[in-house]
Amino acid sequence: MSIALAPLKNFLKGRAPLASFAFVTTLGLAAWAESKFAVVDLQRAMMETEDGLRMQANLKKLFDSKQQTLETKQAELDRERADIEKQESVISQDALRKRAEAWQREVVALQQMSVTYNQEMQAKQGELTKPIYEKTSQIIRRLATNEGYDLVVDRMAVAYVRSDLDLTDRVITMYNGGVAPSAAGDKPAPTAAPKAVAPAPAAPAAPKK
Repeated sequence: MSIALAPLKNFLKGRAPLASFAFVTTLGLAAWAESKFAVVDLQRAMMETEDGLRMQANLKKLFDSKQQTLETKQAELDRERADIEKQESVISQDALRKRAEAWQREVVALQQMSVTYNQEMQAKQGELTKPIYEKTSQIIRRLATNEGYDLVVDRMAVAYVRSDLDLTDRVITMYNGGVAPSAAGDKPAPTAAPKAVAPAPAAPAAPKK
């Protein structure tokens, strides 16, 4: 039997839909050849800021605590299952059935606990990521507006880009330096914070009869 939280890396993803980070001005087809483009590795820009590093530490602390609780309970159920199997030839079939049913109810409860913990981790990830996401995207918008970039896309959306077109390090520096997130009069489009998706926990094997 193995019941656990989704991998921690699932809760440390700060990437949002690529379309949310494509800051583009209105251009005619003839103007595209003269357009000014740049990229930002949004995941790294968010995770390597001071706020991003603190967020990761907080999520890991919460993850470790919940994972320890699940592992402790799972170990108890494993011992209980082993004891039930040892009693197969000692106690009556009715008594054995009752113990097995009680054990199975505890397994179901542990599975539900795992689902609840995953949901709590997702909610916490969203809560901690949202302000970092919003500030990072606003800084990107400021750079695009102030330096005349017609399009800024997520680095992961392109196969190749020259290093001088990558604004990621500048975004991180501006974020950590407390630079005002948006240019005067520039209002960023509303966006939703990214969410991690946790897989359903695996069902444990039933005790041997």
